[in-house]
Amino acid sequence: MTGYAAAARELPGGALTVEIRAVNNRYLDIQFRLPEELRAIEPALREVLAAKLTRGKIECRVALSAAAAAPVAPELNAALLHQLAALNAEVLKVFPQAGSLRAADVLRWPGMLGADTLSADAVRAACRELTAAALEDFMAARAREGAKLKDAILQHASAIEARVAGLAPRMPAAITAFQEKLNQRLRDAQINADDERIRQEVVLYAGKIDVDEELTRLKAHMGELRRILAKGGAAGKRLDFLMQELNREANTLGSKAADIEITQASMDLKLLIEQMREQIQNIE
Repeated sequence: MTGYAAAARELPGGALTVEIRAVNNRYLDIQFRLPEELRAIEPALREVLAAKLTRGKIECRVALSAAAAAPVAPELNAALLHQLAALNAEVLKVFPQAGSLRAADVLRWPGMLGADTLSADAVRAACRELTAAALEDFMAARAREGAKLKDAILQHASAIEARVAGLAPRMPAAITAFQEKLNQRLRDAQINADDERIRQEVVLYAGKIDVDEELTRLKAHMGELRRILAKGGAAGKRLDFLMQELNREANTLGSKAADIEITQASMDLKLLIEQMREQIQNIE
């Protein structure tokens, strides 16, 4: 199933936005678009999404933008500066050949300038919270879409049931029409045939066009379809199997068609089944 949700939060010095998008896919495929400073929390975010999602191609996009503000004189974070200097000295003791930190590297260090008032840990925590909030909205959107898909499938099911109900009364009329046509052909050919022989031909013909079993199975499949939809949950595979069975019965019905109306009904059933199958492809 498809879906979209977004959540945003204003942070000191900027804004954080999380977007979740999904398109249909047979398996769960989660992809992330994260700024480099948040790349470390990708495993945690993946765990949050995988706990609720089982199917779909998911894209989680996180954006961290700096807030526009009037220019102010930057101030160095003295405590962080001394910590960084001590760490640099420790590294040089172990690796004397390593180059020392440059001034530009120090100034770009997260939290070094006074404008960086929010710690990296706080940003990561906010990102996890926003992802969870966006996921809740995303699941609600998918639930609403699922309800609409259910209504669409039930409408097609009702149309199939109505078409099937109209076929059973057609069979006696088809057999009577065949008997009349057979008698007319015999008269036209000036062939004398006794009533017993005609009855045998009619019985054989009735056996060939008998679709009671197909109609019964179609009705049973419709009942199972409604039961699965009423139960809810992950039902995509079961519904897809039902569509295969329905299509098989519709094909058999078409091969036994006794008149043009039954042939048309078979084609209508196949069309409705295909429309249902397309909707079912979107169901988890």
